[in-house]
Amino acid sequence: MQQLLTTALTGLTLGVVYAAFALALVLIWRATRIVNFAQAPMAMITTYVALVLIDAGWSYWAGFAVALLSGLVLGALVERFVIRFVSGKPEVNAVILTLGLFIVLQALAALVFGSRYRSFPAPFGLTGFQVGGTTIALTGFGVFTIAAVGVVLIGLVVLFRGTDLGLRMRAAAFDREVARLLGVRVGRMLTLGWALAALAGSLSGLLIAGGGLVHPSYMDGVVVYGFVAAVLGGLDSPVGAVVGGVVLGLSLSLVSGYVGAELVPLAALALLMAVLLLKPGGLFTSVRERRV
Repeated sequence: MQQLLTTALTGLTLGVVYAAFALALVLIWRATRIVNFAQAPMAMITTYVALVLIDAGWSYWAGFAVALLSGLVLGALVERFVIRFVSGKPEVNAVILTLGLFIVLQALAALVFGSRYRSFPAPFGLTGFQVGGTTIALTGFGVFTIAAVGVVLIGLVVLFRGTDLGLRMRAAAFDREVARLLGVRVGRMLTLGWALAALAGSLSGLLIAGGGLVHPSYMDGVVVYGFVAAVLGGLDSPVGAVVGGVVLGLSLSLVSGYVGAELVPLAALALLMAVLLLKPGGLFTSVRERRV
């Protein structure tokens, strides 16, 4: 029983980490209808910004805030000076461009920050809580991660369901010409979508790095599992991203603990295929098929 509880709590924490990155993917999809594979190296760069400031004597929270602001600016710049050049062309062009940007940013980070592993601090404890003389696999930083992802989830739900800004962003993403005719400033909405998605991605990078080691490739594994989590829940659903991340984290933790760690990638693939076969749009998709 103790092992099962430990495995479940480990999976929960891991799943929330995947959910953090999945939320960034869902946000960029809802705001621009593009899957941004460069989200991971963009988050990695902003994490390095925080690390440089912290190493220079700044507090963790000051570095944290500057990293988030850097992500916001970086996202806007990438949309304005890179993605804007393929605007109006087939969406696959933008996806391929983000893959190229993934490689460029990762190489640039290695040149600027170096390729060695560097320790990243955590603002809260990394030791499990004591309950009745037993240490459980839930840390102070894990609780902070869960709370931060919850805040982002609530923010996205409020943005897209309860504000005119969210409605304009979705209109610009779905049909740019119609949105322009209705008075929506499409260019600004797309830039804002990229900026907010990069902000969410920066948060995920900071949460993943906390108490661990960072290097230019430290987000590579997360982008794979984060993408799987987003697809499981549905790329159009923030709630689905969180549920997908938690389901994925729990599933992979159980496979790793009771079957074998070497089967974790295969288990993720099997789970993804099962959901896509049963409900191709994801568990929380709101699109229904209809006969025409």
